[in-house]
Amino acid sequence: MAHDVRVTIGQLEVSGDRTANLQAVASAFREAARVGADLLVLPEYASAFDPRGTGPEYAEPLDGPFVSGLRRLAREHDLAVIAGTLLPGDDGAAGTSRAVNAVVAVDRAGALTGVYRKVHLYDAFGHRESDLLEPGDPAAAPLVVQVGDLRFGVLTCYDLRFPESARRLVDAGAQVLVVPAAWAAGELKADHWRTLSRARAIENTAVVIAVGQAGKGVTGRSVLVGPDGQVGLELGERAELRSADLDPDELAAARERDPSLANRRYTVVPLPR
Repeated sequence: MAHDVRVTIGQLEVSGDRTANLQAVASAFREAARVGADLLVLPEYASAFDPRGTGPEYAEPLDGPFVSGLRRLAREHDLAVIAGTLLPGDDGAAGTSRAVNAVVAVDRAGALTGVYRKVHLYDAFGHRESDLLEPGDPAAAPLVVQVGDLRFGVLTCYDLRFPESARRLVDAGAQVLVVPAAWAAGELKADHWRTLSRARAIENTAVVIAVGQAGKGVTGRSVLVGPDGQVGLELGERAELRSADLDPDELAAARERDPSLANRRYTVVPLPR
């Protein structure tokens, strides 16, 4: 019998003050540890955020204060974490200066187990994320990490609108899809967020944990969706932490009842850059 995995959703309000943000992250770790969580999930841009556009001035290397802080806190609290951050870009030598929107995974021993660099940049609804950020390589290996008896696949924010991103993670073994986000507010945007989260869960018979930022310019409204598309947890617009237990046996039973993954006839392959 597989063991449940307890996940804490950390819907934080993030500012441009990196020290204050790391303090908020530390508080989330303490609360997640208090309730016995195995994994803490934090939003996109958890290290620093500006709703007008988060650019290279907020970037830090993987050995910088934010990721180093995550690793220290994971060791102290014996707790894995998945969190969004901003890394320095590679194209500065070409005469531009852009950063990389990334999600890092750290295990409970404090080891950095993976980095996902956002593939789909948010050039939509009047935003131009590509002016400030470099896209990740769509052919890079999917980020799937083991926490307890479940495998968690990582995508972020705008990726949620592209079903092939989620399907590629499921093909790599993901049972739970984790979506750190700073989902921009606007007409119908909260409805899209909820609807797309449910769609990704149903079509992949996977759990979806979509963790949004709270605060100005973003929607909050983090959700945990079961493989049947039912919303098990839904947060409001303000900063909040909530926890839930995921049962691997229940997920396996859901996939047996609904074998759509086994019945499909198409594969997903990355387009060339």
